[in-house]
Amino acid sequence: MTSHRIDIRVYYEDTDFSGFVYHANYLRYMERGRTELLRALAMEQVNLQRDAGLIFVVRRMVLDFLKPARMDDMLAIMTTVVELRGASMPMIQEVRRGDEVLLKAEVTVAAVRDGRAVRLPDSLRRAMSQRFESPSL
Repeated sequence: MTSHRIDIRVYYEDTDFSGFVYHANYLRYMERGRTELLRALAMEQVNLQRDAGLIFVVRRMVLDFLKPARMDDMLAIMTTVVELRGASMPMIQEVRRGDEVLLKAEVTVAAVRDGRAVRLPDSLRRAMSQRFESPSL
């Protein structure tokens, strides 16, 4: 299965008093990873919302903080779609520094319209299937 990658540098503003990345900033990094994955599939969230009234919400997230990141580190945010379900997409996301995995997350996002879960669009399913070679997609 193929993963999508974006690179992010850690800035002073990302760190806490100890000099490590503040834990909530990892959520921001992973959000950027999921957003850029959709953008790479020509499925920009702003267009999905405008054209189909569709938004994605995080339904479930399990985080495993393994090692800290520090100011000026270059991090790779890896996003792998595990499966396309009716209205949701389970993913694995990792924050890496070189070959080191600093954080591993299980994330499930759900498609929502007017506050209710809706089936993932066929266009998204096709784009995911073309990009990621997995029998479950």
